[in-house]
Amino acid sequence: MTGVETFDVVVVGGGPAGATAAHDLACKGRSVLLLDRAGRIKPCGGAIPPRLIKDFEIPDFLLVAKAKSARMVSPSDKQVDIPIEGGFVGMVDREQFDEWLRARAAVAGAVRRTGMFERITRDEDGVSVVHYKSSDETGGATSTCVRARSIIGADGARSAVARQAIPGTENIKCVFAYHEIIRAPVLKPVGYDGSRCDVFYQGALSPDFYGWVFPHGDTLSIGTGSADKGFSLRHAVSTLRQTIGLEGAETVRREGAPLPMKPLPRWDNGRDVVLAGDAAGVVAPASGEGIYYAMAGGRLAAEAADTFLQTGNVRALKLARQRFMKAHRKVFLVLGIMQWFWYSSDKRRERFVKICEDRDVQQLTFDAYMNKELVRKRPLAHARIFFKDMAHLLGLARV
Repeated sequence: MTGVETFDVVVVGGGPAGATAAHDLACKGRSVLLLDRAGRIKPCGGAIPPRLIKDFEIPDFLLVAKAKSARMVSPSDKQVDIPIEGGFVGMVDREQFDEWLRARAAVAGAVRRTGMFERITRDEDGVSVVHYKSSDETGGATSTCVRARSIIGADGARSAVARQAIPGTENIKCVFAYHEIIRAPVLKPVGYDGSRCDVFYQGALSPDFYGWVFPHGDTLSIGTGSADKGFSLRHAVSTLRQTIGLEGAETVRREGAPLPMKPLPRWDNGRDVVLAGDAAGVVAPASGEGIYYAMAGGRLAAEAADTFLQTGNVRALKLARQRFMKAHRKVFLVLGIMQWFWYSSDKRRERFVKICEDRDVQQLTFDAYMNKELVRKRPLAHARIFFKDMAHLLGLARV
């Protein structure tokens, strides 16, 4: 195709996964196009652990708050406060955070363009052609295309790139998340703590997930999620706002989106496409955490694409999923089982919150969350947790 630009890699999607992949590839000297939709912000509590801050060199000014504790609230309103000892969980506003990541990719050498991905075709020589629409100065849409030696699909859950390039990805199961960003009131309600994340395990707020109130400095993220299509997320958030005394606070924006809860069985098309982030299904079950896993997956997709471009071996594209699952398979398995069992009824949620009173559970949970790996250094603590869990499972423990 004479006159059509050619890039080593076209990254479709400018969230944490796509922006990270574009940045890493540009740093390697690859010609990269980062294509992103305009005006979309993903609903997200915005929590990032120390491991992410360290691995991806996130500056402190992007942290709009630092959570020093978490509060878990059971169906009967029993509250369990869990301190984050010796550290904090960073909180970011996705609008600012994602844009900073995209800008960093551009500084590294990636070309940024705003547009809506349409389709992938093939040139006469077999090279992929990415077609997209961009807005012109008159407000109209202009169709254009570029050639791509490799493509990274990081365009979110139900990815258009994945649906077109990789059979079976259209069947991914999702939880739908919805939140409202509200202005923190000058006069704070009783019990308000701007350094605490509150998680509500209550069927009235979600029949199969949880509701949350996360601090963002001058604002708050109040949200919930559910795979039940008949459940009203907006009504649940309204109920939660009333519960915490913030029903009258100013609403800054409202956002909703699907969240995949299981990594896809395949992330590449065996030719030149590899997936990352939500497009690959890497949102952690039970917690719904996605930013760290998106960025880790974006980095691995970049490494896989770079290896493919160096060697011409299409099997290199499989390395992204292989390396991700080797590092995180056990965590995803444990969290998936936990969500399936403990979130299934208010009776079980009540017991789950009760278990979380245990100091061993708290310590090991936060060790795993902060460091992104299952900790094996305390076998006696694991044994104690096992027997306590069995007591709750068998109904022998008092709630």
